[in-house]
Amino acid sequence: MIPTKQEVEEACERVKPFVHNTPVLKSSYLNELSGAEVFFKCENFQKMGAFKMRGATNAILQLSEAQKQAGVVTHSSGNFAQALSLAAKNLGVKAFIVMPENAPQVKKEAVKGYGGIITESESTPIARETEASRIQKEIGATFIHPSNDKNVILGNATAAAELLQSHPDLDYIFAPVGGGGLIAGTSLSVKYFGIDCKTIGGEPFEVDDAYRSLQSGKIEFNKTTNTIADGLKTFLGDVNFPIIKELVSEIIIVEETEIISAMKLIWERMKIIVEPSSAVALAALLREKERFKNKKIGIIISGGNVDLRNLPF
Repeated sequence: MIPTKQEVEEACERVKPFVHNTPVLKSSYLNELSGAEVFFKCENFQKMGAFKMRGATNAILQLSEAQKQAGVVTHSSGNFAQALSLAAKNLGVKAFIVMPENAPQVKKEAVKGYGGIITESESTPIARETEASRIQKEIGATFIHPSNDKNVILGNATAAAELLQSHPDLDYIFAPVGGGGLIAGTSLSVKYFGIDCKTIGGEPFEVDDAYRSLQSGKIEFNKTTNTIADGLKTFLGDVNFPIIKELVSEIIIVEETEIISAMKLIWERMKIIVEPSSAVALAALLREKERFKNKKIGIIISGGNVDLRNLPF
């Protein structure tokens, strides 16, 4: 079931008091380089540094009072762990976060700083899920999936909705694809608020499961996850894939060198910090720029949580 326009509008109103309406930036150099007019929706300036704050907030706000009392649980090693912790703290709800034991210490510290209660697990997806469902049963907390949850997707849709509110005449919106929660949400806003606008995903060659899923019509998986875009290593789910299949026009896959080059361009030319996953959308536009000449392009900069001791350039 594709969520309705009313559901997206309600999500926009619901999260408005709790998230930043992030700035939209332009770069004359990047316009020249791409041959298009590009508008960057900067979710790296969102609370906790990524778009995921929107989905986490919307999902918690949709819970009953009894559910809020019992708390929420998720498994994540990155941005969603931080987003759910901070959103829960802002709303007076306990957040239980299952993190793989090999998650970077800096991310664990951030989750703790936002009030998240961490349980460590082995790093396999099965171990993470098992631990999360144990907490769910024992404590009665509500499980919120980072990307394959309708309320998370609706919350994520609010970023593109804001972008289209300020720039209603965009021809395309590009977004990176990992677990599918951002691109599914983006495509809903494009459908309901865009005028003849299309949604395009960017994805690394190294983890091209969404690209292959669109080709085959069923959810595909990756054998390896050897990409610098650490936020894009997850795969699609049964809630977001039907939306993506129906509403996303195409996914453009990019090389690791193109991701690093796009990331460097944004840092150097726009003077803003973005994580590698965010740069994938610009890399996708630049790879196929001949096709998008003289078009108005929106790009969702998904986040700016980057380990400064481990930069690719």
